[in-house]
Amino acid sequence: MRANRDTAPACDCLYSRHRSRAADVNSLVNPLLRFFTGYYLFGGLRQAAGILLPALVVAGHFGELDTGFAAAIGSACLAIVDSPGGPRRYGRNGMLAALFLASATAIVTGLFTEVGWALWLLVPALCFGFTMLNVYGKQGGLLGFVCLLVMTLTMRSPMTGTQLTHYTLAIFLGGVFYLGFSTILRRLMWRLETRQALSVALFATADYMAARARLYDTQFTLDDSYRQLTLRQSAMTDAHQVARDVVLRELPQHTDTRENRFRQALVNLFTDMIALLDGMLATQTDYARLRHGLPDSDILLFSRDALNKLAANIGQIALNVARGQHRQARNSVKAELRALEFELQKWRGQGALTQDPELYALLVQVLRRLRTMARLVERMAQCAAHPEQARVEDERTNRSLNRFLTRQRWQVSMLTSSLNMQSVHFRYALRVAAAALLAMLVSSLMLELGERHELPGGLASRGYWIVLTVLIIMKPGFAITRQRNGWRLTGTLLGCALALLLFTVVDNVNVLLTLLVVSGILGYALIQVNYMLAATFITLLVMLAFHFLDPADSAAVIGERLTDTAIGSLLALSCSYILPSWEVNSLPQLARTLLGLNRDFLQRGLALVALSRGRGSPQTDPAELLETELGWRLGQQQVHYAYSNFAATFYRMMDEPVRHQKHVQAFNRLLMEHNILALQTAAIIPQLRQLAGEPDGIRRALDATLRFLDNQEASPPRTLETDDAHAALAYPLRQMINAAQGIRDTMRELDLLARPAAAQSASPASATPAPRAAPEGSGGP
Repeated sequence: MRANRDTAPACDCLYSRHRSRAADVNSLVNPLLRFFTGYYLFGGLRQAAGILLPALVVAGHFGELDTGFAAAIGSACLAIVDSPGGPRRYGRNGMLAALFLASATAIVTGLFTEVGWALWLLVPALCFGFTMLNVYGKQGGLLGFVCLLVMTLTMRSPMTGTQLTHYTLAIFLGGVFYLGFSTILRRLMWRLETRQALSVALFATADYMAARARLYDTQFTLDDSYRQLTLRQSAMTDAHQVARDVVLRELPQHTDTRENRFRQALVNLFTDMIALLDGMLATQTDYARLRHGLPDSDILLFSRDALNKLAANIGQIALNVARGQHRQARNSVKAELRALEFELQKWRGQGALTQDPELYALLVQVLRRLRTMARLVERMAQCAAHPEQARVEDERTNRSLNRFLTRQRWQVSMLTSSLNMQSVHFRYALRVAAAALLAMLVSSLMLELGERHELPGGLASRGYWIVLTVLIIMKPGFAITRQRNGWRLTGTLLGCALALLLFTVVDNVNVLLTLLVVSGILGYALIQVNYMLAATFITLLVMLAFHFLDPADSAAVIGERLTDTAIGSLLALSCSYILPSWEVNSLPQLARTLLGLNRDFLQRGLALVALSRGRGSPQTDPAELLETELGWRLGQQQVHYAYSNFAATFYRMMDEPVRHQKHVQAFNRLLMEHNILALQTAAIIPQLRQLAGEPDGIRRALDATLRFLDNQEASPPRTLETDDAHAALAYPLRQMINAAQGIRDTMRELDLLARPAAAQSASPASATPAPRAAPEGSGGP
């Protein structure tokens, strides 16, 4: 079917093309605006100021260079764990733990530096122990890295007892300064931090909407579009969790004050953003069907443009929130919606209801969802423009949102249970310990070579850079290590080149000092945005610092930095093959976790449906209904995280050597089928809640879905009720049955492939999953 765009209102089409060009312009400007208005720059400014201030004061004003350097180390230790997001007490507790552990590490390492052979035992032991802290997640990994950083910088030269005391005290006091500085600054700037965290989540939502718009664009293949969508979803999930922790950690009280209205406006924006996401995910759209049935239609074009405009509008709201501006974001999609209605009416007049009623129903649902999303975006724009009008909600309702915050667990059993060769963290810790030992050996050989041939003494005093490079680059996964290796090498090369250029053309000390401060701010601000640029500016920061210590030796230091980084990168990449943890080994467990959470999500939804049908009766407790609904929402959030972890691990596997990319088709099927199941579950539960009961066919379909997820046999109904009240349930239920059966069959296939060859040959032929039709594509507007 080819629709004639000329028959649509000319003003609508002209407006659509005009706004599409505006959206394209916004997409070019947004990355820069996001950086300057987001919490990354603010966090980088806070971290750089907290690190450089004590160093500049102690070294510049009092002339104590070594003490200033040690104070900067202590401040840097706390700055590393001072990341945005998470409840405030977790951030404070993390910085306190970093303060005391870093000081203790400095004492132990300093004592061992006087006994050369003992250091060869201490360094691998500390590398293993601190790397094992990765079992506690991101915060544990950062805490372990802080201790390894102190260890590496302390082992660079032997110290006497008095020197070690002064050095450790300077580290401790530098950390105390940063703790007080960061705490005070965060309390004074809490509004800015909260707005910025929410704006980053809104920008990520806009990116996700734009990625969904690609699914309507036939210029891109569905496989490529789904890959982009999955990557955007993973980034959006992380940004939403940070915003959730920041926005919901201090909810408004039930008093009508300006501060509480501000907090409530941010809570309302956040909840509307989640509702918008739910509207996109709770979908029944089959893009493969749309592209096949409407290969050259303007209907797809109008749907794409509408989503792009909504994404641009969300981006403008995010920008206004970050800036604290109260302007109404205007980017109407009325033209696209009217054009889409016109095309659907025209197609219906051509007999679409009899020719392809299911495809027509799909398009009607797309239109309805676009309308709902447009209303939500409009409400968000009004809320951002008029935060003072926010009505403070019931305190009990707000407090119930606390369960969605991040919960950090620090249990000794988590550590002890990972001390085995099957643990990814245990193998990673052994790998890091071996790499650090090898880096020490190379540094010693270079030192001996330098002394024997009377080479410049930089290799003797700064050989620890090799160890530090290894510790920075090495990550649990091979693909991440290789990726970070390339970024680190490129960033170091660029930073050294910039430093050499600056030392050649700039003689003004004030200019160089200004560039040192700017490099520190940009280096810490970009660490989570662009690691290569962050490495560039951090390298420039280090080179400028050494230039102030010894201007005559700057060129030699640059050469040593390049040499040591190259050697460290080579060692890190080579040691990645020691007890490697290939991603394919983690995928089966992640798949089982995702299966359990998807099943739990469906069961929670059915429990909510059963309880909702008694709403209004004396036997139904409203608090229990609210608790059940929140439990279902929490289950949906857990599915999103599990799906993002599974997808990210799968794509990391695809970046590993080909010989370690196993069962690609099976894992890819699981990726799509779990996505379909989660989407359709989110779609049918709200519909089932509105029904007084479901007929036998729908009940049997739900039972069959659960049985398939339990790895059992099932007999789904051949037909489903299609009267007016149940017509919208037929398609998603069929999708759910197909997806659940596909998950069961694929999991059986993976279990069969995981058996030894002898067991496979002895297994009965009936163990092989029966072939079935591939599931239809899924997604949404």
